[in-house]
Amino acid sequence: MSSEKISKKVLGAILATGIMSFCGVVVETAMNITFPTLMKEFNIDIATVQWMTTIYLLVVAIVVPLSAILKKSFKTKNLFLLANLLFLLGVVLDIIAPSFSLLLAGRVIQGIGTGIALPLMFNIILEQVPRSKIGVMMGVGTLITAVAPAVGPTFGGIIVTSLNWRYIFIFLLPVLLLSLIIGILTIEQKSELQRFKLDILSFAFIGLMFTGFILGFSNMGSQNFFSLTVLGAFVVGLIGCISLILRSNRLENPIIDLRVLKNTTFSGHVIAFFILQMISLGLSFILPNYIQLVNGNSAIIAGMVVLPGAILGAIFAPFGGRILDSLGAAKPILLGSVLTLSTLILFSLFSLELTNLAIGSIYLGFMAGVGLTFGNIMTNGLKNLKLSEQADGNAILNTLQQFAGAAGTSVVSAIIAQSQAGGAIQISTATGSRNAFIVLFIASIIEFVILLKVVRSSKKSSPSV
Repeated sequence: MSSEKISKKVLGAILATGIMSFCGVVVETAMNITFPTLMKEFNIDIATVQWMTTIYLLVVAIVVPLSAILKKSFKTKNLFLLANLLFLLGVVLDIIAPSFSLLLAGRVIQGIGTGIALPLMFNIILEQVPRSKIGVMMGVGTLITAVAPAVGPTFGGIIVTSLNWRYIFIFLLPVLLLSLIIGILTIEQKSELQRFKLDILSFAFIGLMFTGFILGFSNMGSQNFFSLTVLGAFVVGLIGCISLILRSNRLENPIIDLRVLKNTTFSGHVIAFFILQMISLGLSFILPNYIQLVNGNSAIIAGMVVLPGAILGAIFAPFGGRILDSLGAAKPILLGSVLTLSTLILFSLFSLELTNLAIGSIYLGFMAGVGLTFGNIMTNGLKNLKLSEQADGNAILNTLQQFAGAAGTSVVSAIIAQSQAGGAIQISTATGSRNAFIVLFIASIIEFVILLKVVRSSKKSSPSV
Protein backbone atom coordinates (compact mmCIF):
# COMPACT_ATOMS: atom_id res chain seq x y z
CA MET A 1 0.00 0.00 0.00
CA SER A 2 2.82 2.40 0.89
CA SER A 3 4.29 2.01 -2.62
CA GLU A 4 1.11 3.36 -4.23
CA LYS A 5 1.76 6.46 -6.30
CA ILE A 6 -0.44 9.48 -6.85
CA SER A 7 -1.12 9.94 -10.57
CA LYS A 8 -0.03 13.13 -12.31
CA LYS A 9 -3.64 13.94 -13.14
CA VAL A 10 -4.68 13.74 -9.49
CA LEU A 11 -1.73 15.94 -8.49
CA GLY A 12 -2.76 18.40 -11.19
CA ALA A 13 -6.37 18.42 -9.97
CA ILE A 14 -5.22 19.12 -6.40
CA LEU A 15 -2.88 21.85 -7.65
CA ALA A 16 -5.63 23.51 -9.72
CA THR A 17 -8.16 23.60 -6.88
CA GLY A 18 -5.42 24.46 -4.38
CA ILE A 19 -4.28 27.51 -6.35
CA MET A 20 -7.84 28.77 -6.47
CA SER A 21 -8.37 28.21 -2.75
CA PHE A 22 -5.07 29.95 -1.98
CA CYS A 23 -6.11 32.98 -4.02
CA GLY A 24 -9.41 33.10 -2.14
CA VAL A 25 -7.80 33.12 1.30
CA VAL A 26 -4.86 35.42 0.40
CA VAL A 27 -7.05 38.14 -1.12
CA GLU A 28 -9.20 38.15 2.03
CA THR A 29 -6.32 39.10 4.36
CA ALA A 30 -4.52 41.20 1.72
CA MET A 31 -7.54 43.48 1.39
CA ASN A 32 -7.57 44.15 5.14
CA ILE A 33 -4.39 46.20 4.64
CA THR A 34 -6.17 48.40 2.09
CA PHE A 35 -8.97 49.57 4.40
CA PRO A 36 -7.52 53.06 5.12
CA THR A 37 -6.92 53.58 1.39
CA LEU A 38 -10.44 52.43 0.45
CA MET A 39 -12.00 54.67 3.12
CA LYS A 40 -10.27 57.69 1.62
CA GLU A 41 -10.90 56.80 -2.04
CA PHE A 42 -14.60 55.96 -1.66
CA ASN A 43 -15.28 58.40 1.20
CA ILE A 44 -16.62 55.72 3.58
CA ASP A 45 -16.20 55.00 7.29
CA ILE A 46 -14.59 52.01 9.06
CA ALA A 47 -17.93 50.28 9.66
CA THR A 48 -18.71 50.38 5.92
CA VAL A 49 -15.28 49.28 4.68
CA GLN A 50 -15.38 46.32 7.09
CA TRP A 51 -18.06 44.83 4.82
CA MET A 52 -15.23 43.94 2.39
CA THR A 53 -14.33 41.14 4.81
CA THR A 54 -17.73 40.51 6.41
CA ILE A 55 -19.69 40.00 3.17
CA TYR A 56 -16.98 37.71 1.77
CA LEU A 57 -16.86 35.54 4.91
CA LEU A 58 -20.64 35.41 5.01
CA VAL A 59 -20.99 34.21 1.40
CA VAL A 60 -18.21 31.61 1.76
CA ALA A 61 -19.75 30.31 5.00
CA ILE A 62 -23.18 29.94 3.37
CA VAL A 63 -21.87 28.24 0.19
CA VAL A 64 -19.44 25.75 1.78
CA PRO A 65 -22.18 23.67 3.50
CA LEU A 66 -23.61 22.96 0.04
CA SER A 67 -20.39 21.17 -0.96
CA ALA A 68 -21.54 17.68 0.04
CA ILE A 69 -24.73 17.81 -2.00
CA LEU A 70 -22.94 19.55 -4.91
CA LYS A 71 -20.29 16.80 -4.99
CA LYS A 72 -22.94 14.09 -5.16
CA SER A 73 -25.06 15.88 -7.77
CA PHE A 74 -22.61 17.50 -10.23
CA LYS A 75 -19.40 16.54 -12.00
CA THR A 76 -16.24 17.67 -10.23
CA LYS A 77 -14.89 19.42 -13.33
CA ASN A 78 -18.14 21.34 -13.82
CA LEU A 79 -18.03 22.55 -10.21
CA PHE A 80 -14.41 23.59 -10.67
CA LEU A 81 -15.18 25.50 -13.87
CA LEU A 82 -18.09 27.28 -12.19
CA ALA A 83 -15.97 28.23 -9.17
CA ASN A 84 -13.03 29.44 -11.26
CA LEU A 85 -15.12 31.46 -13.72
CA LEU A 86 -17.09 33.08 -10.90
CA PHE A 87 -13.85 33.99 -9.14
CA LEU A 88 -12.45 35.47 -12.37
CA LEU A 89 -15.64 37.47 -12.91
CA GLY A 90 -15.48 38.84 -9.36
CA VAL A 91 -11.81 39.78 -9.77
CA VAL A 92 -12.43 41.62 -13.06
CA LEU A 93 -15.36 43.49 -11.48
CA ASP A 94 -13.17 44.61 -8.57
CA ILE A 95 -10.38 45.75 -10.92
CA ILE A 96 -12.73 48.14 -12.74
CA ALA A 97 -15.18 48.92 -9.89
CA PRO A 98 -15.93 52.69 -9.90
CA SER A 99 -17.91 52.52 -6.64
CA PHE A 100 -17.73 50.70 -3.32
CA SER A 101 -21.05 48.93 -3.95
CA LEU A 102 -19.65 47.33 -7.12
CA LEU A 103 -16.48 46.45 -5.23
CA LEU A 104 -18.65 44.59 -2.72
CA ALA A 105 -20.53 42.87 -5.55
CA GLY A 106 -17.21 41.55 -6.84
CA ARG A 107 -16.35 40.23 -3.38
CA VAL A 108 -19.72 38.42 -3.21
CA ILE A 109 -19.05 36.69 -6.53
CA GLN A 110 -15.52 35.75 -5.40
CA GLY A 111 -16.99 34.37 -2.17
CA ILE A 112 -19.27 32.03 -4.12
CA GLY A 113 -16.27 30.78 -6.13
CA THR A 114 -14.13 30.26 -3.02
CA GLY A 115 -17.01 28.56 -1.19
CA ILE A 116 -17.22 25.96 -3.97
CA ALA A 117 -13.44 25.61 -4.40
CA LEU A 118 -12.30 25.08 -0.79
CA PRO A 119 -14.09 21.76 -0.08
CA LEU A 120 -13.60 20.63 -3.70
CA MET A 121 -9.86 20.32 -3.15
CA PHE A 122 -10.28 18.13 -0.05
CA ASN A 123 -12.96 16.00 -1.69
CA ILE A 124 -10.55 15.23 -4.55
CA ILE A 125 -7.83 14.26 -2.05
CA LEU A 126 -10.16 12.02 -0.01
CA GLU A 127 -11.62 10.34 -3.08
CA GLN A 128 -8.66 9.98 -5.45
CA VAL A 129 -5.44 9.82 -3.38
CA PRO A 130 -4.26 6.36 -2.19
CA ARG A 131 -4.97 5.93 1.51
CA SER A 132 -1.26 5.55 2.35
CA LYS A 133 -0.62 9.06 0.95
CA ILE A 134 -3.69 10.88 2.27
CA GLY A 135 -1.88 12.37 5.29
CA VAL A 136 0.75 14.08 3.14
CA MET A 137 -1.76 15.42 0.62
CA MET A 138 -4.18 16.64 3.28
CA GLY A 139 -1.18 18.41 4.81
CA VAL A 140 -0.48 20.07 1.48
CA GLY A 141 -4.16 21.02 1.17
CA THR A 142 -4.55 22.44 4.66
CA LEU A 143 -1.34 24.45 4.55
CA ILE A 144 -3.12 26.62 1.96
CA THR A 145 -5.77 27.79 4.40
CA ALA A 146 -3.39 27.81 7.37
CA VAL A 147 -0.55 29.78 5.74
CA ALA A 148 -2.39 32.07 3.31
CA PRO A 149 -3.70 34.40 6.09
CA ALA A 150 -0.10 35.15 7.07
CA VAL A 151 1.03 35.69 3.45
CA GLY A 152 -1.89 38.02 2.64
CA PRO A 153 -0.85 41.04 4.74
CA THR A 154 2.69 40.96 3.31
CA PHE A 155 1.37 40.75 -0.24
CA GLY A 156 -1.24 43.46 0.39
CA GLY A 157 1.22 45.76 2.15
CA ILE A 158 3.76 45.61 -0.68
CA ILE A 159 1.12 46.20 -3.37
CA VAL A 160 -0.60 49.10 -1.59
CA THR A 161 2.71 50.81 -0.77
CA SER A 162 4.36 50.44 -4.18
CA LEU A 163 1.44 50.30 -6.63
CA ASN A 164 -2.34 50.55 -6.18
CA TRP A 165 -4.82 48.36 -4.29
CA ARG A 166 -6.42 47.23 -7.59
CA TYR A 167 -3.17 45.42 -8.45
CA ILE A 168 -4.02 42.90 -5.72
CA PHE A 169 -6.76 41.69 -8.07
CA ILE A 170 -4.77 42.27 -11.27
CA PHE A 171 -1.99 39.92 -10.08
CA LEU A 172 -4.60 37.26 -9.32
CA LEU A 173 -5.80 37.09 -12.94
CA PRO A 174 -2.88 35.11 -14.49
CA VAL A 175 -2.75 32.83 -11.43
CA LEU A 176 -6.46 32.00 -11.73
CA LEU A 177 -6.13 31.47 -15.49
CA LEU A 178 -3.25 29.04 -14.83
CA SER A 179 -5.46 27.21 -12.34
CA LEU A 180 -8.25 27.06 -14.93
CA ILE A 181 -6.00 25.52 -17.60
CA ILE A 182 -4.52 22.93 -15.21
CA GLY A 183 -7.99 22.00 -13.94
CA ILE A 184 -9.43 21.53 -17.44
CA LEU A 185 -6.55 19.20 -18.32
CA THR A 186 -6.44 17.12 -15.14
CA ILE A 187 -9.73 16.94 -13.20
CA GLU A 188 -11.54 13.65 -13.72
CA GLN A 189 -14.80 12.21 -12.43
CA LYS A 190 -14.34 9.16 -10.18
CA SER A 191 -17.65 8.80 -8.33
CA GLU A 192 -21.11 8.12 -9.68
CA LEU A 193 -23.54 11.02 -9.60
CA GLN A 194 -26.80 11.03 -7.68
CA ARG A 195 -29.55 13.59 -7.95
CA PHE A 196 -30.52 15.36 -4.75
CA LYS A 197 -33.18 18.01 -4.43
CA LEU A 198 -31.96 21.16 -2.67
CA ASP A 199 -34.05 21.80 0.42
CA ILE A 200 -34.74 25.55 0.21
CA LEU A 201 -35.82 25.77 3.85
CA SER A 202 -32.53 24.26 5.07
CA PHE A 203 -30.59 26.65 2.84
CA ALA A 204 -32.56 29.58 4.34
CA PHE A 205 -31.70 28.36 7.85
CA ILE A 206 -28.00 28.17 6.88
CA GLY A 207 -28.18 31.76 5.63
CA LEU A 208 -29.95 32.89 8.81
CA MET A 209 -27.45 31.09 11.03
CA PHE A 210 -24.30 32.50 9.47
CA THR A 211 -25.74 35.96 8.90
CA GLY A 212 -26.53 36.16 12.61
CA PHE A 213 -23.28 34.69 13.90
CA ILE A 214 -20.90 36.50 11.53
CA LEU A 215 -22.63 39.89 11.95
CA GLY A 216 -22.60 39.36 15.72
CA PHE A 217 -18.89 38.64 15.75
CA SER A 218 -18.11 41.44 13.26
CA ASN A 219 -19.89 44.03 15.42
CA MET A 220 -18.50 42.77 18.71
CA GLY A 221 -15.38 44.95 18.57
CA SER A 222 -17.26 48.22 18.02
CA GLN A 223 -20.69 47.73 19.64
CA ASN A 224 -21.96 46.91 23.13
CA PHE A 225 -22.42 43.15 23.57
CA PHE A 226 -26.03 43.57 24.73
CA SER A 227 -26.94 45.67 21.69
CA LEU A 228 -29.27 44.53 18.92
CA THR A 229 -26.38 44.33 16.45
CA VAL A 230 -24.37 41.93 18.65
CA LEU A 231 -26.55 39.93 21.07
CA GLY A 232 -29.57 40.28 18.78
CA ALA A 233 -27.52 38.98 15.85
CA PHE A 234 -26.28 36.03 17.92
CA VAL A 235 -29.88 35.16 18.85
CA VAL A 236 -30.83 35.19 15.14
CA GLY A 237 -27.85 32.93 14.39
CA LEU A 238 -28.81 30.56 17.20
CA ILE A 239 -32.40 30.35 15.92
CA GLY A 240 -31.07 29.52 12.44
CA CYS A 241 -28.70 26.88 13.87
CA ILE A 242 -31.39 25.11 15.94
CA SER A 243 -33.84 25.25 13.03
CA LEU A 244 -31.24 23.74 10.67
CA ILE A 245 -30.51 20.87 13.07
CA LEU A 246 -34.19 20.07 13.55
CA ARG A 247 -34.89 20.31 9.81
CA SER A 248 -31.86 18.18 8.82
CA ASN A 249 -32.80 15.42 11.25
CA ARG A 250 -36.20 15.10 9.54
CA LEU A 251 -34.82 14.79 5.99
CA GLU A 252 -33.55 11.61 4.37
CA ASN A 253 -31.02 13.57 2.26
CA PRO A 254 -30.24 16.86 4.07
CA ILE A 255 -27.97 19.54 2.57
CA ILE A 256 -25.37 18.59 5.14
CA ASP A 257 -25.83 15.46 7.23
CA LEU A 258 -25.24 16.66 10.79
CA ARG A 259 -25.80 13.13 12.08
CA VAL A 260 -22.09 12.44 11.47
CA LEU A 261 -21.46 14.55 14.59
CA LYS A 262 -22.99 11.72 16.64
CA ASN A 263 -19.62 10.05 16.09
CA THR A 264 -17.97 11.46 19.24
CA THR A 265 -14.42 10.86 18.03
CA PHE A 266 -15.11 12.83 14.85
CA SER A 267 -16.96 15.62 16.69
CA GLY A 268 -14.03 15.92 19.14
CA HIS A 269 -11.69 16.46 16.19
CA VAL A 270 -14.14 19.04 14.81
CA ILE A 271 -14.12 21.04 18.06
CA ALA A 272 -10.30 20.93 18.27
CA PHE A 273 -10.04 21.95 14.60
CA PHE A 274 -12.37 24.90 15.24
CA ILE A 275 -10.38 26.07 18.28
CA LEU A 276 -7.03 25.81 16.46
CA GLN A 277 -8.32 27.84 13.49
CA MET A 278 -9.76 30.43 15.87
CA ILE A 279 -6.40 30.72 17.67
CA SER A 280 -4.46 30.89 14.39
CA LEU A 281 -6.60 33.66 12.86
CA GLY A 282 -6.77 35.51 16.18
CA LEU A 283 -2.99 35.52 16.40
CA SER A 284 -2.64 36.66 12.78
CA PHE A 285 -4.74 39.70 13.78
CA ILE A 286 -2.88 40.49 17.03
CA LEU A 287 0.71 40.32 15.76
CA PRO A 288 0.58 42.73 12.74
CA ASN A 289 -1.35 45.25 14.89
CA TYR A 290 1.18 44.89 17.74
CA ILE A 291 4.10 45.43 15.36
CA GLN A 292 2.48 48.57 13.91
CA LEU A 293 0.79 50.14 16.96
CA VAL A 294 3.14 49.12 19.78
CA ASN A 295 6.50 48.80 18.01
CA GLY A 296 5.75 51.63 15.53
CA ASN A 297 6.58 49.82 12.30
CA SER A 298 4.90 49.86 8.87
CA ALA A 299 2.44 47.35 7.45
CA ILE A 300 5.17 45.93 5.18
CA ILE A 301 7.48 45.32 8.16
CA ALA A 302 4.58 43.69 10.02
CA GLY A 303 4.00 41.36 7.10
CA MET A 304 7.70 40.51 6.76
CA VAL A 305 8.01 39.65 10.47
CA VAL A 306 5.28 36.97 10.29
CA LEU A 307 6.24 35.70 6.81
CA PRO A 308 9.02 33.27 7.95
CA GLY A 309 6.51 31.61 10.27
CA ALA A 310 4.08 31.22 7.38
CA ILE A 311 6.80 29.60 5.25
CA LEU A 312 7.77 27.23 8.07
CA GLY A 313 4.12 26.27 8.53
CA ALA A 314 3.97 25.48 4.81
CA ILE A 315 7.00 23.18 5.13
CA PHE A 316 5.74 21.41 8.25
CA ALA A 317 2.21 20.71 6.93
CA PRO A 318 3.13 17.95 4.42
CA PHE A 319 5.91 16.81 6.78
CA GLY A 320 3.32 16.34 9.54
CA GLY A 321 1.11 14.46 7.09
CA ARG A 322 4.01 12.14 6.22
CA ILE A 323 4.51 11.37 9.93
CA LEU A 324 0.80 10.53 10.19
CA ASP A 325 1.03 8.18 7.20
CA SER A 326 4.08 6.43 8.70
CA LEU A 327 3.60 6.53 12.49
CA GLY A 328 -0.07 7.38 13.04
CA ALA A 329 -1.87 10.54 14.08
CA ALA A 330 -0.96 10.80 17.78
CA LYS A 331 2.68 11.87 17.43
CA PRO A 332 2.33 14.83 15.02
CA ILE A 333 -0.97 16.05 16.49
CA LEU A 334 0.15 16.03 20.13
CA LEU A 335 3.64 17.36 19.33
CA GLY A 336 2.11 20.20 17.32
CA SER A 337 -0.36 20.98 20.12
CA VAL A 338 2.47 21.15 22.67
CA LEU A 339 4.32 23.58 20.38
CA THR A 340 1.33 25.90 19.94
CA LEU A 341 0.58 25.74 23.67
CA SER A 342 4.19 26.58 24.57
CA THR A 343 4.42 29.53 22.19
CA LEU A 344 1.17 31.02 23.50
CA ILE A 345 2.62 30.84 27.01
CA LEU A 346 5.64 32.85 25.76
CA PHE A 347 3.42 35.41 24.01
CA SER A 348 1.38 35.82 27.22
CA LEU A 349 4.43 36.17 29.52
CA PHE A 350 6.33 38.69 27.38
CA SER A 351 3.33 40.45 25.82
CA LEU A 352 4.15 43.92 27.17
CA GLU A 353 7.67 44.00 25.74
CA LEU A 354 7.73 41.94 22.55
CA THR A 355 10.37 43.01 20.04
CA ASN A 356 9.91 42.21 16.35
CA LEU A 357 12.66 39.57 16.66
CA ALA A 358 10.85 37.93 19.58
CA ILE A 359 7.52 37.99 17.74
CA GLY A 360 9.04 36.45 14.60
CA SER A 361 10.91 33.77 16.58
CA ILE A 362 7.97 32.70 18.76
CA TYR A 363 5.66 32.76 15.74
CA LEU A 364 8.03 30.35 13.98
CA GLY A 365 7.39 27.85 16.77
CA PHE A 366 3.65 28.46 16.66
CA MET A 367 3.39 27.92 12.90
CA ALA A 368 5.53 24.77 13.13
CA GLY A 369 2.94 23.49 15.60
CA VAL A 370 0.10 24.52 13.28
CA GLY A 371 1.81 22.76 10.37
CA LEU A 372 2.09 19.53 12.34
CA THR A 373 -1.44 19.71 13.72
CA PHE A 374 -3.89 21.48 11.43
CA GLY A 375 -4.16 19.09 8.49
CA ASN A 376 -3.71 16.00 10.63
CA ILE A 377 -6.66 16.86 12.87
CA MET A 378 -8.80 17.09 9.74
CA THR A 379 -7.37 13.89 8.22
CA ASN A 380 -7.65 11.83 11.41
CA GLY A 381 -11.16 13.09 12.12
CA LEU A 382 -12.39 12.13 8.65
CA LYS A 383 -10.74 8.69 8.94
CA ASN A 384 -13.23 7.94 11.71
CA LEU A 385 -16.14 8.31 9.27
CA LYS A 386 -17.39 5.91 6.63
CA LEU A 387 -16.43 6.74 3.06
CA SER A 388 -20.05 7.67 2.31
CA GLU A 389 -19.99 10.18 5.20
CA GLN A 390 -16.71 11.91 4.39
CA ALA A 391 -18.14 14.53 2.02
CA ASP A 392 -20.50 15.65 4.81
CA GLY A 393 -17.64 15.59 7.34
CA ASN A 394 -15.48 17.64 4.97
CA ALA A 395 -18.32 20.16 4.50
CA ILE A 396 -18.68 20.55 8.28
CA LEU A 397 -14.94 21.09 8.79
CA ASN A 398 -14.62 23.61 5.96
CA THR A 399 -17.74 25.47 7.10
CA LEU A 400 -16.53 25.75 10.69
CA GLN A 401 -13.12 26.84 9.44
CA GLN A 402 -14.68 29.98 7.92
CA PHE A 403 -16.74 30.62 11.02
CA ALA A 404 -13.72 30.08 13.31
CA GLY A 405 -11.74 32.67 11.36
CA ALA A 406 -14.44 35.27 11.87
CA ALA A 407 -14.82 34.31 15.54
CA GLY A 408 -11.09 34.39 16.31
CA THR A 409 -10.50 37.77 14.68
CA SER A 410 -13.59 39.33 16.26
CA VAL A 411 -12.93 38.04 19.78
CA VAL A 412 -9.35 39.29 19.94
CA SER A 413 -10.18 42.60 18.25
CA ALA A 414 -12.97 43.17 20.82
CA ILE A 415 -10.55 42.43 23.68
CA ILE A 416 -7.91 44.80 22.30
CA ALA A 417 -10.47 47.52 21.46
CA GLN A 418 -11.74 47.44 25.05
CA SER A 419 -8.23 48.13 26.35
CA GLN A 420 -7.52 50.79 23.72
CA ALA A 421 -10.46 52.84 24.99
CA GLY A 422 -8.66 53.44 28.26
CA GLY A 423 -5.35 55.15 27.44
CA ALA A 424 -2.40 55.84 25.13
CA ILE A 425 -2.55 53.67 22.02
CA GLN A 426 0.87 52.06 22.47
CA ILE A 427 0.44 50.95 26.09
CA SER A 428 -3.26 50.10 25.77
CA THR A 429 -2.66 47.97 22.65
CA ALA A 430 0.10 46.05 24.45
CA THR A 431 -2.21 45.50 27.42
CA GLY A 432 -5.09 44.42 25.20
CA SER A 433 -2.78 42.07 23.30
CA ARG A 434 -1.68 40.48 26.59
CA ASN A 435 -5.32 39.85 27.52
CA ALA A 436 -6.01 38.39 24.07
CA PHE A 437 -2.92 36.14 24.29
CA ILE A 438 -4.18 34.79 27.63
CA VAL A 439 -7.62 34.02 26.16
CA LEU A 440 -5.99 32.19 23.23
CA PHE A 441 -3.73 30.29 25.65
CA ILE A 442 -6.76 29.10 27.65
CA ALA A 443 -8.40 28.02 24.37
CA SER A 444 -5.27 26.05 23.44
CA ILE A 445 -5.40 24.19 26.77
CA ILE A 446 -9.00 23.16 26.00
CA GLU A 447 -7.93 22.06 22.50
CA PHE A 448 -5.03 19.99 23.89
CA VAL A 449 -7.24 18.19 26.44
CA ILE A 450 -9.80 17.35 23.74
CA LEU A 451 -7.10 16.07 21.40
CA LEU A 452 -5.58 13.88 24.12
CA LYS A 453 -8.93 12.15 24.48
CA VAL A 454 -9.97 11.83 20.82
CA VAL A 455 -6.56 10.77 19.49
CA ARG A 456 -6.50 7.89 21.99
CA SER A 457 -10.08 7.00 21.08
CA SER A 458 -9.16 7.10 17.40
CA LYS A 459 -6.18 4.78 17.97
CA LYS A 460 -8.43 2.21 19.62
CA SER A 461 -11.04 2.31 16.88
CA SER A 462 -10.52 1.01 13.40
CA PRO A 463 -11.26 3.69 10.81
CA SER A 464 -14.04 2.86 8.40
CA VAL A 465 -13.05 4.26 5.08
